[in-house]
Amino acid sequence: MEQTSAPVRTAAQALVEQLRIEGVRHVFTVPGESFLPVLDALYESGIAVTTCRQEGGAAMMAEAVGKTTGRPGICFVTRGPGATNASAGIHVARQDSSPMILFVGQVARDQRDREAFQEVDYRAMFGPLAKWAAEIDDPARLPEYVSRAFHAATSGRPGPVVLALPEDMLKQACPGPLAGPCRPVEAAPGTEEIAQIAALLAEAERPLLLLGGSRWTEAACADIRVFAERFALPVATSFRRLSLFDPLHPAYAGDLGLGANPKLLARLRDTDLLVALGGRLGEVPSQGYTLLGIPEPGLTLVHVHAGADELGRVYRPHLAINAAPSRMAAALAGLAAPARIPWSGRTREAHAAYLAWSEAATPQPGGVNLGAVMVHLRETLGTEAILCNGAGNYAAWVQRFYRFRRLGSHCAPTSGSMGYGLPAAVAMKTLHPDRPVVCIAGDGDFLMTGQEFATLVQHGLPVVCIVCDNASYGTIRMHQEREFPGRVSATDLRNPDFAAYARAFGGFGITVTRTEDFPDAFAAARASGQPAIVHLKVATDAILPGSTLTQIRERALSGG
Repeated sequence: MEQTSAPVRTAAQALVEQLRIEGVRHVFTVPGESFLPVLDALYESGIAVTTCRQEGGAAMMAEAVGKTTGRPGICFVTRGPGATNASAGIHVARQDSSPMILFVGQVARDQRDREAFQEVDYRAMFGPLAKWAAEIDDPARLPEYVSRAFHAATSGRPGPVVLALPEDMLKQACPGPLAGPCRPVEAAPGTEEIAQIAALLAEAERPLLLLGGSRWTEAACADIRVFAERFALPVATSFRRLSLFDPLHPAYAGDLGLGANPKLLARLRDTDLLVALGGRLGEVPSQGYTLLGIPEPGLTLVHVHAGADELGRVYRPHLAINAAPSRMAAALAGLAAPARIPWSGRTREAHAAYLAWSEAATPQPGGVNLGAVMVHLRETLGTEAILCNGAGNYAAWVQRFYRFRRLGSHCAPTSGSMGYGLPAAVAMKTLHPDRPVVCIAGDGDFLMTGQEFATLVQHGLPVVCIVCDNASYGTIRMHQEREFPGRVSATDLRNPDFAAYARAFGGFGITVTRTEDFPDAFAAARASGQPAIVHLKVATDAILPGSTLTQIRERALSGG
């Protein structure tokens, strides 16, 4: 009896199996004919496929997965327009140090360099944004390229990787063995470096620990709490890294984001030892590069970062340590406290200042007070809830008044990318179907990726979206009033009825014009069991928790 040989595995099938080996359970995509063999290989793979409405949203979903899990989020898009749309998510991943891999369909190899239909040189296009951009020409090398992509995305300073997939290559045989799973490299501090930190703390009078960056774990956060408690050390968090330290811990001093507490800024300017762990000390936490001198910071700076290239890039640290947060936090937790801790009173003062700054909503013009909305959310939602937001002045109320008490409970872009909140919420509800997920967005912000509300409905993801509608590109309007007071140009918006928008897609929608009506409206949205929009009508003049547009304009006109 004649024996039949087993079918030969194609490159597309090998790619999907390699993703399974790497532990991938979800991918986000806008389908395209350039990678149809991959879509077919995904059909019975056990990997869940989220079908999105625009590639920028799909890429942001993958970035959100990478940001919160530490493992690369996966996105597939088609060539040309699909790839250019997806570049928005690549930029977020780059600036936020988030691991993700973008797979892009490519023209057939025998058509390259002719400007074939939707042809793009992805190495050139994504080279400045991605940690690595490449094209897989030989199907036999696919396991090698994918393995390298996972290592590049997760090691050192994490970031995005782009791999182009020629459509003819995907159909060819890939008979060789696949690669084993990636194990990210965790750089660790040396004993000498830890001894130096202990010596610096023993000499300090006014130290501060600043947490930021990515690659954090629950264990690392727990180790940092031990360290902070043992040394009575004040702890601040960097821009949109609020969930790295419990804000109700007596050592918490606040966050160095946009609109930071002036008392925290004064405290940092008076610091004699700053230990920056995990973050890059970028423009926002450094308050426009004004808090520290460049390259000499003007204080004793210990900078700890997983990427060696970040150390000394802007500031010359007194002590530079190439270490991942997990390894550094574990080493710090093992330090014995000094006999003398002269700053414990300052730590208590710093926490009291944070509580006073964030406890009660500030008065606002108009019928809806966003501060009161945030206070209600923090009192209503438990620590399991995940809040997602994009960019806009509405986020100032989120950062100031909501309290993120668990790692990964806040998913927002340090890159300041508008349109991020809704795709991130899709990703978070996909990963955590049993946890409450809330998207908070501005009106202009929401409509950057608002079509992904259809993705929520299609996949049955009951996310509640709170759309803060002030009929304006508020952040730009604020800067406009500072620079050109009274001359409003291109920042007014005429918006849809967002509650009706939700209903048109098959979700739940409700409009709120008074603060006191928000609790019932939010409860109704959650009880609906559907994707929902709570449409908040916010006064255009309510631009910041501590200032109005009118006040900003008047100060500019008076020269103040």
